[in-house]
Amino acid sequence: MTTASPATTPGIAQPLARYAAWRRAGDMVFLSGIIAVDPAASRIVRGYADIPDEAATLIGRTGEFSSDIKEGPILAQSWYVLDRIRQTIEAAGGQMSDVIKLVQYFKHLDHFPQYSRVRKLFFPGEPPASTVVEVTGMLPTADILIEVEATAYLPLR
Repeated sequence: MTTASPATTPGIAQPLARYAAWRRAGDMVFLSGIIAVDPAASRIVRGYADIPDEAATLIGRTGEFSSDIKEGPILAQSWYVLDRIRQTIEAAGGQMSDVIKLVQYFKHLDHFPQYSRVRKLFFPGEPPASTVVEVTGMLPTADILIEVEATAYLPLR
């Protein structure tokens, strides 16, 4: 059995083009790649100012311009993407511990350590299997630093 996701579910990652945010195939749920863009608001996450204050503090905002301007974009995008994965998995009836595989695409592979710090907040226990790839660019603009796709095991009830 294969079903498409409801396109209007609030809070889940929304596609930038005509494709499903997620699809179920039996007990497996496959998420499309998620980037730090809110298509409804036409807004790209570029730093701490684009995520909730509590999240910015949690992931390491220091209040020091030189530190925050350097790490803020990748940390904020990492949090945003992983939070959208969380919301999408929850909309599909699961939780982050159901995620069994992540594929992470980085514009700059040296951003992985910052991303990894944020990922540990979303997967405090055993992390999912992962693939990490560096790419030359991502849609829609050069401001996008990371894209993550996820696969979850969610048995039909």
